[in-house]
Amino acid sequence: MRRLLLVLVAFVMIVPSAVSAQSVSEKSLNLPLNINSGPFEGKYGHIQGIAVDAERKYVYYSYTTMLVKTDIEGNVIGSVVGLLGHLGDMDFNPEDGRVYGSLEYKSDGIGKGILQMTQQESLKLDNAFYIAIFDVDRITRMNMDAEKDGIMTTVFLPTVLEDYLAKVEVDNRKIDHRLACSGIDGVAFGPRFGKKGGKLYLTTSYGVYSDTQRSDNDYQVLLQYDVAKWAKYERTLSQERMHQNGPAKPDGQYFVPTGNTTYGVQNLEYDPELAIWWMAVYKGKKSNYPNYLLYAVDALAKPKKESLKGVPYINKASVVPLQSRVESLKDSKSGVTGWNFGFGSTGLASIGDGLYYISHPFTQDKRHASVLKLYKFNGKADGPFELVK
Repeated sequence: MRRLLLVLVAFVMIVPSAVSAQSVSEKSLNLPLNINSGPFEGKYGHIQGIAVDAERKYVYYSYTTMLVKTDIEGNVIGSVVGLLGHLGDMDFNPEDGRVYGSLEYKSDGIGKGILQMTQQESLKLDNAFYIAIFDVDRITRMNMDAEKDGIMTTVFLPTVLEDYLAKVEVDNRKIDHRLACSGIDGVAFGPRFGKKGGKLYLTTSYGVYSDTQRSDNDYQVLLQYDVAKWAKYERTLSQERMHQNGPAKPDGQYFVPTGNTTYGVQNLEYDPELAIWWMAVYKGKKSNYPNYLLYAVDALAKPKKESLKGVPYINKASVVPLQSRVESLKDSKSGVTGWNFGFGSTGLASIGDGLYYISHPFTQDKRHASVLKLYKFNGKADGPFELVK
């Protein structure tokens, strides 16, 4: 009898892990290993980010000036066009079923390049930074108009514009753009920093100019907003007369000490199971940093008020650390952790059970396209993701 009880106890202890492993396998079997997107005309630009509605199996893509909606097999359902600004990273909000993305209008090289790409060089647009909100259930056909078809509203972010326009004194010289702010790009929904669960906040990241001669651009800047309060701010966008309806300030501003990057966090993504914020970037250029391509913030680590190194015009700010719970590379000089994982800067989406869709961009006859490949988390220092086979 005693032997039988021991066998039963062992069986009960083994079953949960076996079921968990099976559920991961079943989920990956029900998902395509590759989702093809494009190619689309060059005038729309290359892929910037993706959002996945894992429950209803829809995928949304930003192609700089166009949003594309497909099913999980890659069949195109519709698109939204008519944007003359930079539509960047996006995320799906499970609480209201809409897609939120960064949208910026600016007069720098990127802004001028977009007007040239869309053959609108003669236009002079105001500098403005928005979160674009797409009512994706209404996207049912190709080439729907962002301004006229009632699909998209926008919320203005004055904090971003203020930092973009500000002049500061750093290293004994006056320079443009406080915190080297070039606008915003990465967007993801997740909890307050320092917590694993609770209310979801929209989190967006600054684009950061890669100027190797300045010292105030070695942090990633993350803003968090409670979008439950945003209905009063939402407006249909008129690109001829940019509105400025939006929250006076974010619900939180946080700094992550990654060292230099080129244009900041390109894709931001929160994984609730790992309690990690992933940050995919373009490689930085300062030789005193490791210049990894992927970083991660520990969502459980509470922000600390600290002085910011190299930022003389801010006394103290909330700093959140890079994670140390998952195996990664670590630079001995700077202490910065991360990975040299070459994909994710044009699309990174966590879909649960350790699975991700990650964009592999390419061009075909000067037209832009991408393949989303299914990965699983493996927690290795030489690259935290591996292809599902």
